[in-house]
Amino acid sequence: MAEKNGKGGHGPRCVALVGPQGSGKTTLLESILWITGAITRKGSQSQHNTVGDASPEARDRLMSVELAAATTNYLGEHFSFVDCPGSIEFLQESLNAIIGVDAVVVVAEPDPAKAQMLQPMLKRLSDLAIPHFLFINKVDKAQGSMRDLLVALQPAAPKPLVLRQVPIWKDGAVTGFVDLALERAFVYREHSPSEVIAIPADVADREHEARFQMLEKLADYDDHLMEELLSDVEPPRDEIFADLSRELAEGLIVPVLIGSAEKDNGVRRLLKALRHECPDVGRAAARQGVAAGDDTVLQVIKTIHGAGGKLSLARVFKGILKDGATLARSEGGEERASGLFSLTGEKQTKIPAAGAGDLVAIGRLEKVQTGETLAAPKAVKALKTAEILPPAYKLAIKAADRKDDVKLSSAIAKLREEDPAIGFDHVAETHEAVLVGQGEVHLKTALARTERKFGLKLDTHPPHVGYRETIRKPIEQRGRHKKQSGGHGQFGDIVIQIKPQPRGGGFEFVDKIAGGVVPRQFIPSVEKGVRDYLHKGPLGFPVVDVSVTLIDGSYHSVDSSDAAFQQAARIGMTEGMAQCNPVLLEPITVVEVNTPSDSTSRINQIITGKRGQLLGYDGRPGWPGWDVVRAHVPESELQNFIIELRSATQGAANFSYRFDHLSELTGKLADNAIALKSQAA
Repeated sequence: MAEKNGKGGHGPRCVALVGPQGSGKTTLLESILWITGAITRKGSQSQHNTVGDASPEARDRLMSVELAAATTNYLGEHFSFVDCPGSIEFLQESLNAIIGVDAVVVVAEPDPAKAQMLQPMLKRLSDLAIPHFLFINKVDKAQGSMRDLLVALQPAAPKPLVLRQVPIWKDGAVTGFVDLALERAFVYREHSPSEVIAIPADVADREHEARFQMLEKLADYDDHLMEELLSDVEPPRDEIFADLSRELAEGLIVPVLIGSAEKDNGVRRLLKALRHECPDVGRAAARQGVAAGDDTVLQVIKTIHGAGGKLSLARVFKGILKDGATLARSEGGEERASGLFSLTGEKQTKIPAAGAGDLVAIGRLEKVQTGETLAAPKAVKALKTAEILPPAYKLAIKAADRKDDVKLSSAIAKLREEDPAIGFDHVAETHEAVLVGQGEVHLKTALARTERKFGLKLDTHPPHVGYRETIRKPIEQRGRHKKQSGGHGQFGDIVIQIKPQPRGGGFEFVDKIAGGVVPRQFIPSVEKGVRDYLHKGPLGFPVVDVSVTLIDGSYHSVDSSDAAFQQAARIGMTEGMAQCNPVLLEPITVVEVNTPSDSTSRINQIITGKRGQLLGYDGRPGWPGWDVVRAHVPESELQNFIIELRSATQGAANFSYRFDHLSELTGKLADNAIALKSQAA
C-alpha cells in the first residue's frame, strides 16, 4: 500500500478520464497538464497538438481512438491521468483502464438530452465499486439550470449525485460558482485561478438550499451528521470533507463539480478535490484482490507497439519495481523488465524505479498480454480483469500485396495485443480471414494503425454470409463412371435415392445393398464421394438436411476401385441434386438488443426493417429505464446493425447474437446471393 507523505497527503494516485465523445476529456487533460506545469503550452484537437490525441489515427479523426497516459505533480503530490476514448467503439480501452485506477472523472456536457449516454459507464463504475466524480464541462455554454440538469442525470446514475458547486449566473452565462463545502464564492478568470468573492445576494438562498441538500445526502450514510442536521447544529467543515472522502471512496455517492476545461475554469477545484478526496492505491489494490502477503504486484492495462519495441503500461499496486527486475507472470513463466518509463502522451521519460501507486511503461515484456498480472519475486494469482466486449462488426481482410501474406498473422497478433476487443478468425467454408470489432470506425482505425506500424496494407469487404442449400423433392439417380485407358480401367456404378431431411436433420447415408451388387469394401467409398459433393451443391453452397440411400449398382472384378466408386457417387449426386428442386437456406440469428426504454419502439422498427421477427421484450435486469428486445434476424442483415442501433440511441444501445436456425430464402434476395457466390468463385 502506498504510504502517506510527510505533509499528510497520499502516495501516487491514478485517475481515469471517461465520458461520451465530444464531452471534452482530452481538453480537460490538456488543461490539467498545463495548470500543473507538465506542459508549457496548451494544445487543441483542432490544431492536432494535444497530449491525449498524439497518434496519427486520432489526429486524422479529431477524436481519441486509444487511451493516453500522462503523469504530473500538483501541490507536491504525484498523479497519473489516463485519458480514455469517448466513442462507444473504443469502450474496451476505458474498461481496461478503469480496473487499475483509484478514481474516475466522468466528463459530461451540460445537456439533459445527452444524459442517457452516461448511463452505461456510470452503471459499470457503480457495479465495480470504483470511486468516481462527475465533472460537468462546458458550463460556459450551459442553457438551463444545474438543478434541471441533475434531475435529468440522476436516473442515469445508480448512486446519488451530490452537487458540490452552485453556478453563479450573469447575463445568461455562468461566470463562477459557490463551493458548497467551503461556503465560498469564486468568479472565473479565463486561463487563470478563480478569484474569491463574497457570495452574491441573489445566489445566497439557492446556495443555502443546495448546501442543505448536499448535507442530507451525506447524512444518509452518517448517523452523526444526520443528528446534527435534525438538531440544527452546523457541522464542522472538517467533518463534511471527511464524509465526502469516505463516501466517495466507498462508492456511496458521486460528487458533481462544474467548469470549462477549454478556459481552465473549475479545473483547479477539481484537482483539489482529487488531491484531498481521491483514495490511494491501497483501496484499488484491495478491490483488485491483491493479497496481503504479496510483495511487488502490478497489472498491465495497455500494450503499445512502437518504433522502439513493445511497451506494457502497468499500474503498480504494491511494492517497488526496479529496472531489470525479473517478473513472474500469472500466465506462467517469467519476463525481465527492460526499461521503465513515465509517459506523457507519446513522450517517454526513463525512470530507475516505480513504486506503489505509479503508472509505469515497461519495455520488452514480449509474452505479456493486456490485463495480465505480474509480480516479484514470486508468482501470484491473476487479478480481476476487464470484461472483453463481444464483437459487433466484421470485415473480411486480405493483404493488398500477395507477398505480404506471411506478415498478416504477425501484424494481427500485435494489433490484438494492443486492443483485446479486436478478434480474428479464419472461416474455412468461405476461405476468408475475418476481423471483428466494435464498429466500422474501430476496425478502420485498426487497419490504419496496421499499415502505419507494421507496413501492411489490407483490402477489405463485408464477410460472406454462411448460406446453405437443401432440396425439396426426392429423386432416384444412377451414377456411372467408366474409363478405359490401357491396362486396368476404372469402373463404378451405383443407384442412389436422394431425399430431403427435416430442417436441422443433417446428413444421412443409408446402405441398402443386397446380394453384393456393390462389394462391401466399396460402400465407404460411395459415402465418401457423396460427402465430398456436399461441400458445394447445385446453387454453389454447402448442402444440408439430405438423406442419400445406396440401393443398387454393379462392379467389375478388375476395373472397380475405391476411386472409381467415389467418382460414381459424385456423378450421381451432381446429376441428381439439380433435379431435386434445390433451395437456398440463410442463417437466422437470435438477437438481444439492450436499449433505453424510450428508444424501444425505434429499435423494433429497425429490426422489422431488417426482415426480423420480434420475439418480445422485457425490462433489462438491474438497469432501470432499459429494455432487452429479442428477435430473429437474418445474419445477412447484421453487418450494419450496430451502426443503426447506436444512431437511434445516441450510442447507448448494444446487441449480442447467436446462430439459431436455417430458413429458406427465395426470390430476388436468393438470386443476388447466388450471383455473388458465382462471382466470388
